[in-house]
Amino acid sequence: MIEPAAAPPGARSPFRTALAESPPLWWALLYFFCLLCGYYVLRPVRDAMGASSDIAAVFPPALLDWAAARGIALGDFTLQVLFSGTFVVMLVLQPLYGALVSRYPRRVFLPAVYLIFIVCLIGFRWAFDTDLPGRGALFFIWIAVFNLFAVTVFWSFMADVFDNDHAKRYYGYIGAGGTLGAFLGPFITTVFVGRIGVANLPLVSAGFLAVCLLCILKLRSWARRNERRRAARDERAIGGSIWAGLKLVARDPLLRGLALLMFFGVGVGTLLYNEQAAIVRQYYPGAEAATRYYSIIDWAVAMVTILVQLLLTRWLLRRYGVGPMLLLPAIAILIGFSLLSASPYPLLVAVVQVLTRASEFSLAKPARETLYTRVSRESRYKAKAVIDTAVYRGSDLTFVWLHKALATLGSKIVFLAGIGIAAGMLLGAWRVVRAERRLPEQPAAAPLPDRPTSRAG
Repeated sequence: MIEPAAAPPGARSPFRTALAESPPLWWALLYFFCLLCGYYVLRPVRDAMGASSDIAAVFPPALLDWAAARGIALGDFTLQVLFSGTFVVMLVLQPLYGALVSRYPRRVFLPAVYLIFIVCLIGFRWAFDTDLPGRGALFFIWIAVFNLFAVTVFWSFMADVFDNDHAKRYYGYIGAGGTLGAFLGPFITTVFVGRIGVANLPLVSAGFLAVCLLCILKLRSWARRNERRRAARDERAIGGSIWAGLKLVARDPLLRGLALLMFFGVGVGTLLYNEQAAIVRQYYPGAEAATRYYSIIDWAVAMVTILVQLLLTRWLLRRYGVGPMLLLPAIAILIGFSLLSASPYPLLVAVVQVLTRASEFSLAKPARETLYTRVSRESRYKAKAVIDTAVYRGSDLTFVWLHKALATLGSKIVFLAGIGIAAGMLLGAWRVVRAERRLPEQPAAAPLPDRPTSRAG
């Protein structure tokens, strides 16, 4: 592509230059900022529900009666039941999502997805305000679906708006914009949960999603133009079988590596999440106190993430490619679990949790999303959805039950097992790096136009 001339000393920063040469970058930044801000307003509420000792608020009466009739203490399996329910829901929704992207163009299904989420959030405001029994499980599972589908659709859309060369230049900035949202979201929850209550937080999130809708409308013309540049007919539905994503993952080495990396990467996070939940149940039994605790953890993750994104992400991606960005987090997590297996103190668990999630958001995630700009459009929407939903939640389900079994032997055993899982994550990262090196080089990209096409996307 045509690079701008070298700037003299004292000229505007690379970020301002990027904004000036790429008008869609403004909308992409605002989109990801609002998306993650809206999500992180609600994530502490979800985590507090998962760690709650009030099983009447978490599970519906029918499930409680069923468990009591069989002598099952449902409160001892809260997270296991919630993660299992999430996995089942994701399995049901995956083919529906595949059918959606097969039959309808992006200009139809993207706004529809976000409108559905906004309506759901209005419904959750009523559920929390009326203390609806079982609201905890419903909200926990819904947030997981919202996170995976909304973010998956976002990055797939970005892969249409920006080609590989532009992705390397701009994804670091877009990720930083999302991290600012991830910083503001838990801050809003920390400050306002005691004032407006848990019930009103979904309305705050719904407002941010409404802005996301506006950004989709503004960006879709650039997405169409970029697809035309790739000789693709953007207004045509993607087509193909709703199970095509599974077939693509099975036969493509890069996609298989990404699935392996996702499976073990989620596994280490699930082990840490369950250990942290045990701490919260002991020290923060109230819903608002637990929500505030989790929001502080999320805030710390956002702080570390944005520092890494601003100082390292773009430089690493442009200079060395995706290799270091995938391998370094896996190595860091392997070291962290080794330390925890020797000294599983609660504070160290929190520190490793922050570092694990921050390295995922600041390094591994942007690297993986960059790779999706180099695969087919069907892979970006279908195979990516399989990896980000079925593989993700399958890992959650596997390791939440594994943790339950290992926890009976003590925290040290949990983290010793975690060392092996972290090693699997490192193996997955290495396989992705090897497969990426075999991909054909892409031609240089043309500059993005200053204005979108006049025809609506």
